[in-house]
Amino acid sequence: MSDFLLELRSEEIPARMQDRAREDLARLFTAELEKAGLKAGELVTYATPRRLTLIARDLPAQTQAVSEELKGPPADAPDAAIDGFLRKAGLTRDALETRDVKGRATLFAVIDKPGQATAQVLATAIPAIVRAFPWPKSMRWGEASLSTESLRWVRPLQGIVALFGDEVVEFEVAGVRSGAATVGHRFHHPGAITIGSASDYVEKLRACHVVVDQAERRVTIALGAKMAANKAGLTLIEDEGLLIENAGLTEWPVPLLGRFDEAFLDVPPEVIQLTARVNQKYFVCQDAAGKLANAFVCTANIDAADGGAKIVEGNQKVLAARLADARFFYETDLKVPLEEQAKKLEKIVFHEKLGTVADKVERVAKLARWLVEEGIVKGADPAQAERAARLAKADLVTGMVGEFPELQGLMGGYYAAAQGEGAAVAEAIRDHYKPVGQGDDVPTAPVTVAVSLADKLDTLLGFYGIDEKPTGSKDPFALRRATLGIISLILENDLRFGLADQWEDFSSHLAHLIDGFGSEVGRTDDDRPIFEHPNLGRFIPPSEQYKKVLREAFWNACTSVDPWDFFADRLKVQQREAGVRHDLIDAVFALGGEDDLVRLLARVHALQAFMATDDGANLLAGYKRAANILKKEGVTDAVWSAPAYATEPAEAALIAALDGAEPKAAAAVEGERFEEAMAALATLRAPIDAFFTDVTVNDADPAKREARLALLARMRDAVHRVADFGKIEG
Repeated sequence: MSDFLLELRSEEIPARMQDRAREDLARLFTAELEKAGLKAGELVTYATPRRLTLIARDLPAQTQAVSEELKGPPADAPDAAIDGFLRKAGLTRDALETRDVKGRATLFAVIDKPGQATAQVLATAIPAIVRAFPWPKSMRWGEASLSTESLRWVRPLQGIVALFGDEVVEFEVAGVRSGAATVGHRFHHPGAITIGSASDYVEKLRACHVVVDQAERRVTIALGAKMAANKAGLTLIEDEGLLIENAGLTEWPVPLLGRFDEAFLDVPPEVIQLTARVNQKYFVCQDAAGKLANAFVCTANIDAADGGAKIVEGNQKVLAARLADARFFYETDLKVPLEEQAKKLEKIVFHEKLGTVADKVERVAKLARWLVEEGIVKGADPAQAERAARLAKADLVTGMVGEFPELQGLMGGYYAAAQGEGAAVAEAIRDHYKPVGQGDDVPTAPVTVAVSLADKLDTLLGFYGIDEKPTGSKDPFALRRATLGIISLILENDLRFGLADQWEDFSSHLAHLIDGFGSEVGRTDDDRPIFEHPNLGRFIPPSEQYKKVLREAFWNACTSVDPWDFFADRLKVQQREAGVRHDLIDAVFALGGEDDLVRLLARVHALQAFMATDDGANLLAGYKRAANILKKEGVTDAVWSAPAYATEPAEAALIAALDGAEPKAAAAVEGERFEEAMAALATLRAPIDAFFTDVTVNDADPAKREARLALLARMRDAVHRVADFGKIEG
């Protein structure tokens, strides 16, 4: 057994592509080995800015000899069919075997393939891998690039190391011949290094200032950056993505601490951190009080003789220029009131059928106020909710958000506070996009909840109203995310309303806020606009009549769909990710008639706790036995009445248990005391077990049989008042 080393050396590989490249190299290499019947004992991949490396351990010297059988046509088939089979098999007629297949003589070809040297397999496989490599972006270079048949690689390929054991695997790709030589660090050791085998590759490169293991470089940066910050009495603000990126930019990482002018701390800390991170790939630090400090950590790619002083000095100058730009944007934006900025939203199209962003703001503002006035969101001032909504999107046209779009909302909050808006309004502007995904903070401040909910409802209802619903994996307007946000807001803030019932109210309210949607497709001779709507066709609007027609169309489009199905699907996804069993969710959903998300989830959680007990498991078994009997007998609906015959003790006990449990469970469900409802059902466990043990359901007496089936149906229906146990696995 021998190890194989492959190094593909090129100009700088973008950091964001390196991890995927390692995965692709391992996948393609494994596939090529499988074609030859080979399998490595272990695959290890490395990536640095200048090299992509694979080490395959424990490969045999050659592949095993194999014998392959091909079934051909019947022996009496026409000559043309037999000749075609011979060409496919690469054999002559006398080399074929004749075998009996279902009473008919059939030709077979037996092809013996001798073992092949592994080095030969690799010499063929590696060029194929290089040519097929799926870089997200690639290039051609040199004179060969004049041909579209030339090699594409992420950056110009400069060298290939290919060693099987201590022998070079000979091949050539795009004029680059494989060998045993590579180079070290660009500055510390630019000369050639001869690699002996896979076993000395990592350490020889380390001796030449190249750490090939990306995980080791990440640890070096993480520890070095923390130590540099701690030495200055500061704490590093950790950033996993930035750590990975810095490791992908360096072969010999050296973290260094630098400083910037304290005056820049007047700029919001998120702006400073984003400027340092995005533009310069720097970490930032905080002081003992948890506030952003005027310090950063950069990662050099060299051991400087002066300890990195000149490197730090240069990085400080560059960051100072970046922060000066950020401060300019911030101070310039502050001079323009958000109300003035909001007027510019009239020039930004939200969607051609839903108007401008200013149109959306108008709808959201009125809907936010309505949500408060209707008591759906409690504890908020309706005027503050409307005010916050009217200013929430204004920062989209500011210089800072133009430079850093990820700061939208956040900068609006800062500008609102600086311009004298109340704390509740500023907070609502800042957080109205939240939650933007699983794990994100969910707003709880009433004004923020009203604006956030209104914004997401407008988006969802608006796109439903113009028939732009998600389909399959396509969701271009992020309606699934908006729905999950609505669900999170409802559950986190205990917003109590029937979603399906309220849908028409939301739709009707928004329909009256729509001033018109559709796209302008032309002009009349007297220069009046001609609009086209996908459902209404073309219109030359006498304004109010057109708006009335569009409002009706929007309302009809929204209310013609069942939003509960869409919400239910999103809720199931959310709860499954939170660890709730999918079958228990289905068991509660199957009851229907429940569209209060808070109440529904409380029922699901109580059911999950109950099913974890012995009572729950045993009641489920009894329920399923009863349901199976009823299904077999074709009993769907049965009205139970007290039997006219003398009941058996176990039968009477089950009747008594149901008499006690049914009203208790019903009252508990009505009062949303779902744990009590489960406890009431638990009292049925022993009576139902005894009933099946001691009582014959399918009695010879038709009256007894009918009464006992009705009793089982009563038991089933009692359980269904809490959940459909038929949906529960087990």
